[in-house]
Amino acid sequence: MPGPGERERRERRRQGPGQPAQRPGQRLGTGIGWRPEIADAVERMPGIDWVEVVAENVCPGHLPESLLRLRARGVTVVPHGVSLGLGGAERPDEGRLTALAERAGALGSPLVTEHIAFVRAGGALTASPRLEAGHLLPVPRTRDALDVLCENVRIAQDALPVPLAVENIAALLSWPGEEMTEGQFLYELADRTGVRLLIDVANLHTNHVNRGEDPAAALAELPLEAIAYVHVAGGFERDGVWHDSHAHPVPQPVLGILTDLASRVTPPGVLLERDDHFPEPAELDRELGRIRDAVETGRVTRARQADRPRTTSEPAARRAAGTTEPARQRLALAQTALLSALVAGTPVPEGFDRARLGVQARALAAKRADVVAKVAPELPVILGRGYRAAFLAYAQSRPMSGGHRRDALDFAASLLLAGAPEDAAARRELREWWLDRSGPAPRPRHRATRAAHAARRVLLRR
Repeated sequence: MPGPGERERRERRRQGPGQPAQRPGQRLGTGIGWRPEIADAVERMPGIDWVEVVAENVCPGHLPESLLRLRARGVTVVPHGVSLGLGGAERPDEGRLTALAERAGALGSPLVTEHIAFVRAGGALTASPRLEAGHLLPVPRTRDALDVLCENVRIAQDALPVPLAVENIAALLSWPGEEMTEGQFLYELADRTGVRLLIDVANLHTNHVNRGEDPAAALAELPLEAIAYVHVAGGFERDGVWHDSHAHPVPQPVLGILTDLASRVTPPGVLLERDDHFPEPAELDRELGRIRDAVETGRVTRARQADRPRTTSEPAARRAAGTTEPARQRLALAQTALLSALVAGTPVPEGFDRARLGVQARALAAKRADVVAKVAPELPVILGRGYRAAFLAYAQSRPMSGGHRRDALDFAASLLLAGAPEDAAARRELREWWLDRSGPAPRPRHRATRAAHAARRVLLRR
């Protein structure tokens, strides 16, 4: 079990030469998620100390001019990864780790962040087709999952030039047979690896509504000294389910959780996430003001209760170090069964709530349609109002096995092979779009690539 000295040695080892590593307790201040749609507004917004950028959306050799201008002004930029899948059964992909490290270096970042989630399943561990979720899915809070996650985090820490922080995610469903609360799970993860924590208070609210979990209890169990920074975001409730949309104003319950956290510890940084339906800059600025007010209210409360003893639950009993291979195998089978039910229509694994799993499946399909529309914005233009219905029909029988760009190409090919759309001009435009982006390509090496090449040969003859 690493003590404080070992954690410091690990942190120094991860602080590569010339990298501005984040120190425990280092203040980031108030930030906002940088998105191209609001880049100009962010540059003009007063009181922005730092920004966070989705790591997969920037290229180290061609950084957006807006980010370069912000950096030149001394604004810190933190890359936030979404595709590593640290909670998955497989070890982290070396290529993805290298890409994340390159972005940290290019942006001069003091740390990088990722999620406690799995995003793909299947493959060699289960001798089954690889499936992509297209979104973040919760890991079971079990000993097996924790052992695997800890090893994956250590692998990532050793590969990255700066410290890593990991985020708690929002969930629509619960795993059966969980052995720990969220606070206990995060406490032991930080204790065993020395990893920093990115606490999303909006996700704590989501899990309160969807899974009946008490945000205050989770905060009471956290190792507060491990917090790197905090996320705040909005969402909406429909039919008793909270959807973490990042496209709506931050509700008062989320601000209340932020105040509770700030009454326990000064968060080194607080960041507003907004990914869609962007309001006017003035409204974003007002929302940042409400976030600052929530933190200040918590600070005042903490000052008044400075003598109050803080109670924290003890971490759950630790498992002796050993090989994670059996745990990886068990976790792989469980995650593959769940993901297959969500995206491929296979039977619901025992112990899961069928209705809630259906909600999650529809949410994944909707998210997939939204992301494809962003990476291939020509498709909604070509297909018009029929885009969404056509994509959701396609997604029912075609699980995603590659990235979203591959998904967009496969969707277009499926329409063309079916003789759609009915309008000849739209079909001709879609065919030209697909041919322009689909090849030439390397010699096919697996079934999905062979199928794409076969489709290309058919469409070239049309």
